[in-house]
Amino acid sequence: MNKIVVFLFFLAIGIISCKNPEKESDKLEIAKKFYIAIDNSNPSKTTELITERFTTIDDGFEQKYSGNEYAEWVNWDSVFQPTYEILKIEKENGIVKAKISKTDKRISFLHHEPIITDEIIQFENNKIKNINRTSASFNVEEFIKNRDELVNWIAENHPELNGFLNDQTKGGGIKYLKAIELYKNKK
Repeated sequence: MNKIVVFLFFLAIGIISCKNPEKESDKLEIAKKFYIAIDNSNPSKTTELITERFTTIDDGFEQKYSGNEYAEWVNWDSVFQPTYEILKIEKENGIVKAKISKTDKRISFLHHEPIITDEIIQFENNKIKNINRTSASFNVEEFIKNRDELVNWIAENHPELNGFLNDQTKGGGIKYLKAIELYKNKK
């Protein structure tokens, strides 16, 4: 009889310990792996860490992606040689919060300094479902002014590159980078 009680006790402990697949520390590690993957411009590793329907919300602007679409975005982003730095990351009440600094060739040209965002990362079945970003350091007026000057100059001087701004494929990123280089060397 005692053997049955001991067996049932250990069985109950085993069942209880398996009930919570989304451990808090796992969420923090998944988020860290995500930022490392995008810092390394690794689309396949990035898509392993997100849900098939993934959403980013940047200062209220919502963008939905399939896994393949987000992989294409990572390829676009890679053209600019990004550096993502985790300034702070923590879990609080089941929510992962991070402060992220990003710079790259595009941001350096348009913004002249890294863009820093406060991010809330939400999960579903141990994958990142969405990231809600709020700018902590972003001069939107300077960014838009420089972007508009670039777009207008390209339209007048290199119309073959028109459309680079909204083409978030690797080819579009290459055109965007070429537009920046042409604009910087115009003098």
